[in-house]
Amino acid sequence: MSINGMAIALAGLEKTYPGFTLGPVDLAIEAGTVVGLVGPNGAGKTSMLNCIAGLVVPDGGTVEVFGCPNHPNNTTWKRDLGYVGEEHGFYGRWTTEKNLRAIGHLHPAWSDQRVSRMVERFELPLATRSTDLSRGNRTKLALIAAMGHGPRLLLLDEPTSGLDPLVRSEVLDVLWGLLEDGETTIFYSTHLLSDISRLADELVFLQDGRILLRTEKEALSESWRRISFRLEEGDLALAGAIKHRYSGKEHQVISSDHESTLKQLGELAAENVEESRMTLEEITVEILRGEHHVESR
Repeated sequence: MSINGMAIALAGLEKTYPGFTLGPVDLAIEAGTVVGLVGPNGAGKTSMLNCIAGLVVPDGGTVEVFGCPNHPNNTTWKRDLGYVGEEHGFYGRWTTEKNLRAIGHLHPAWSDQRVSRMVERFELPLATRSTDLSRGNRTKLALIAAMGHGPRLLLLDEPTSGLDPLVRSEVLDVLWGLLEDGETTIFYSTHLLSDISRLADELVFLQDGRILLRTEKEALSESWRRISFRLEEGDLALAGAIKHRYSGKEHQVISSDHESTLKQLGELAAENVEESRMTLEEITVEILRGEHHVESR
């Protein structure tokens, strides 16, 4: 596929801060997909999204949005982009309605009908000053402001962090509705995989400014397993094993390639072999730990 088929294209992206460097990052996200950017706090998720949104100038590499460089002197590419970051930047003394009206004047493609539908869906109080909104309603306002002009690309930086389960569910329902036409691309950063697992086609794991892994979400669920078995041998080199604990003959393994692990255990004539699935949250923890571990107890 040509680069114009990509919503986001990062090539050698780098940004350095005191004590931290993002990149170099190479990443291409196909238009119409949902990609979760997963990593702990401080991994560089916000820095990456800010570089894509043009809020931060990279120290190296290139960023393209739908094939257009995100050059600060040519902002036409921003028409296709909506961004919800950590700071919402609304005028505190203005009402919800006045904030939305002011933002609408900045976007030629702004749709009052679209905004009205989302305000109704979120039950957002239009007459309340933004400084008096609850955290959940400020997030709702930020999402509406980001989506009011119908962007083809949404960048979301942990939008549901700290929200109660009901509001989080409402936000995810709205995002799910955006995906029905198959034309909206969402790049969603989080350290809570449960928030994005419902929506994501792919997951990108980021740690210490570097991409550890990019994979289809379903591939993780299908390949990772907890496996227990009995075997005389202790410190084994098992295919696919990420973590291996044993005490005497009793072994417990976390495998990222359970088919290879089970095949090898069959060849070793292991006994009482049992396997169980892992949640995406459990898998995420093991990926971000990022080391092979054998422990005898």
